[in-house]
Amino acid sequence: MFEKSLDKKACNQNLMAVRDALDVLNTKWKLPIIVALSEGPKRFNELQRTLEGITPKSLSKELKDLEMNEFLSRVIHHTTPVKVEYALTDYSNSLQKVIEALKDWGSQHRKRITGQ
Repeated sequence: MFEKSLDKKACNQNLMAVRDALDVLNTKWKLPIIVALSEGPKRFNELQRTLEGITPKSLSKELKDLEMNEFLSRVIHHTTPVKVEYALTDYSNSLQKVIEALKDWGSQHRKRITGQ
């Protein structure tokens, strides 16, 4: 991953790719929202209860961002009252390896820091 023989162009391309990924995913809540929705579609209030500590304003913003980047869809059920659910798209599966790697690294890091 960290090849020392990278030329400047390759290094800049790597930096740009990492920046692009972080521009899309780098908030406190985006990946946790994706993980929460991996269990299946959820309504707004269900997501808010699952993600302890997120404000409605933050959740709304993050959901809009994730929808704009095609990681989730907003499904409106025309019932009385209207029911809105959020669900992952097929494109969100492209993050599976990233989330698994972060989960594994996070577990190792916690053990290293806490000794547990």
